[in-house]
Amino acid sequence: MQLFLNATSPYARVARIAALEKGLADRVELIWCDPWSDDEALLAVNPVGRVPALTTDDGTALVESPLIAMHLDAVGQGPDLVPGAQQSEVLHRAGLGQGLMEAAFNSVIGRKHQGAAADDSVLGQRRARAIARTLAALDNEVIEGGDNPDNRGTVTLGDIAVAVALDYLLFRMPEIDWQPRHPALADWHEAVIARESFRTTRFQ
Repeated sequence: MQLFLNATSPYARVARIAALEKGLADRVELIWCDPWSDDEALLAVNPVGRVPALTTDDGTALVESPLIAMHLDAVGQGPDLVPGAQQSEVLHRAGLGQGLMEAAFNSVIGRKHQGAAADDSVLGQRRARAIARTLAALDNEVIEGGDNPDNRGTVTLGDIAVAVALDYLLFRMPEIDWQPRHPALADWHEAVIARESFRTTRFQ
């Protein structure tokens, strides 16, 4: 299998962590590329030009990180990233993580191309409100659920998506400074990113 990715994409990091958690490091070749340069090899696999993109062992091209992660979950070893008994709960959390990631990523891209005006726009303000609401919702869920991946020794796709999104905020939008306002979520996040799969894939 080949995984097309770059070092700063939160979506690519989700797929890479999934591969590591499922013991697939030796079966997945990492193809580093720049999606903004219309990399020909990437476009041959994903005409949309986004990372991650995965070519499977049978040559099928898969795109979008949740779908890639679910394929890796099916072909890898070890605990399921989407356990059947917890499917709705895990997919719920994965959706929140994906939404938080989207809001943060689009904010960063908006700033790159439009400067400060991107944050002041209608869309920029909407993204900021979405980030604030999602952080509060995740904090409440951690408090109410008392869930700590460190205690169960495994992570789910939901854990991966949320933890990567939170890391991306720290990496690209540190001014949000979400940890002091959401201490329970901050503690949860620290437990997840202590895993080897997260340490290996730190944003650069």
